[in-house]
Amino acid sequence: MFRLLAAEPDAQPILEAATAVLGTDPMDFCRTAPEAALHANREGQILCVTRALAIVRALFPTGAPSETVVAGYSVGEMAAWGVAGIWSPMDTLRLVDQRARAMDAAGGPNDGLGYVRGLPEAAVEHLANRFGCAIAIVNPDLLFIVGGDRRSIDALCAAALQEGAARAAPMMVHVASHTPRLAGAVAQFDSALASAVMNRPILRLMTASGATLVTDPHRARKGLARQLAERIDWAGMVEAVAERGVTAILELGPGRALAEMAAVALPSVMVRAVDDFHSLAGVRAWLAAR
Repeated sequence: MFRLLAAEPDAQPILEAATAVLGTDPMDFCRTAPEAALHANREGQILCVTRALAIVRALFPTGAPSETVVAGYSVGEMAAWGVAGIWSPMDTLRLVDQRARAMDAAGGPNDGLGYVRGLPEAAVEHLANRFGCAIAIVNPDLLFIVGGDRRSIDALCAAALQEGAARAAPMMVHVASHTPRLAGAVAQFDSALASAVMNRPILRLMTASGATLVTDPHRARKGLARQLAERIDWAGMVEAVAERGVTAILELGPGRALAEMAAVALPSVMVRAVDDFHSLAGVRAWLAAR
């Protein structure tokens, strides 16, 4: 996750802030932590947001161009708010920590997520209702994330394959994010957000709560909190980003799943992921050519 940042001095303050929140250096953690810790909800959220904040700081040490649009997927929206300057990096990571802790406290011990690809949304909705689960995220190209308890997710995925899904399987996630199972986390997280110092965005920040631009973060705050227990329409977000006239998309990662989704949904847009490159110098060159 942090290979490209090892020799980037501008990223170091972000990594130091992450060390204070995580309790250990994120690079060391990724190298030495046991498998269970690597897939834990709190640690995973902190690491993903750290990666995004550090990549942006390294790529744009004096700030990204003001016309840049930023958006985030699930906990990635926390990173997007931080990248847009609403919170300081340290406050962003502290809020991510509080978000994850609230989710862990509200969720059940056997909760998790799975995915279904290749069935219509109505069919996935029917399966979710049948097995006591819920659609958590609607992605482009008939890819749905579903949440519930692990046994129900297993049964739903097996039934989806029987009904003709191209693929369906449980995920290595131990919380039913973006489903009513986390309703108990919303007020606690909203309280944490209310206590944080917020600035107006310096970039064009889009929120998954309605796929709209955030102009007043204080007004958008409750939508960000409700996302813990509400379905996210990422397919709608991708369409909304295109409607804003975006001509190039860079996924900060880790990984390139979002870039692959965007490339399918927006064939006329140049799409890359940071993890496509061997160095941040390559990313900078790609950005400069856009």
